[in-house]
Amino acid sequence: MEIRELAAMPAMGPLFARALVPSLRRGPARVPEHAVRVAGLSQDRARLADYDRVCGFAIRDEVPPTWLHVLTFPLHVALLSDPSSSVRLAGVVHVSNRMRLHRPVTAAERLDATVHIEGLRPHQRGALFDLVGEIRVGDELVWDGVSTYLAPGAVVPGEPVEVPKPEFTVSDPIAQWRLPADLGKQYRRVSGDPNPIHTTVIAAKAFGFARPIIHGMWTHARLLAGFEARLPHTYEVEVSFTKPILLPGKVGAWWRPDGVNWAAAATTPDGSKPYLVMAVRS
Repeated sequence: MEIRELAAMPAMGPLFARALVPSLRRGPARVPEHAVRVAGLSQDRARLADYDRVCGFAIRDEVPPTWLHVLTFPLHVALLSDPSSSVRLAGVVHVSNRMRLHRPVTAAERLDATVHIEGLRPHQRGALFDLVGEIRVGDELVWDGVSTYLAPGAVVPGEPVEVPKPEFTVSDPIAQWRLPADLGKQYRRVSGDPNPIHTTVIAAKAFGFARPIIHGMWTHARLLAGFEARLPHTYEVEVSFTKPILLPGKVGAWWRPDGVNWAAAATTPDGSKPYLVMAVRS
C-alpha cells in the first residue's frame, strides 16, 4: 500500500469542511487506497492534561489509549476528504471501535501515526468500512485501533453483512453522570473534532436529533476512566455505540471484572438500555 507522508497533522477545520461536502461520484462506493502518515509527532502536554480533565482520567505521564485515537483522528478526516473517496464524513455513523495498547506510552515520546481504510463491505443500510490506525515509537508498534463506520445509502456490491449486537446485561449503575449542555464544546476543545452536530442545535436537528449529541469517543473515554487504574499495562478495549446521548443529559455507568477481563456499559440512568457497551481483554 502506498503511504503518503505528511509534514504535520493537517488542520481539522478546512479538512472537515471539505469532508462535509457530498461527493459527486456515482456508482459503487469508493475509498482511498493509500495510507497517510505523520512521523515525529510531539504531544501537547497542556492539551493532554485538559483532555484528561474533560474525560475523567487522572493526570499522569502515561497517556490513555483513547488519547492516542484522538491523535490519529485528523488522518481519518484527511482520508474521508480525499478526492478519491466517494464516502464523505457527513452522515457517517461510528458503529464500533477497537484499540490495543501494546505497552504504556508516555507524554514525552515522539510518535509516528499512520491511518488507512480497509474492509469496505455492504450493509443493509449502506456500507461499512474500517479506519485502521497505528502508532509507533521508532520501529515499535505501541498502539493500534480500528474504527468501524456505517455510510448510510452507500452502494457496495455483494450480500449485506450481519453486524452482531453486543451482549448487554441489564445492571444497576454504580455511577451517575450529569452531562452539561456545553460538554460537546469542551470535548471539541481537547479533541479537535469540529463536527457541529455535537455543539449546535441547528446542526443536530439537520441530522434528526432534537439537541446536540456528545461524541461517542468521549463516552468511550469517560467509561474507561472509571476503572482504567485497575487495568494491566497492556490490554485491548472494544466498544459498540448503540444509541446517541443528547446534551444536556444524565447517564448511568457500570463496570465489573469478568475473570481476567472487564465488562462495562454506559446506560440510561436506570440501567435498562445501553448507550455504549465495552469489553476489555488483557
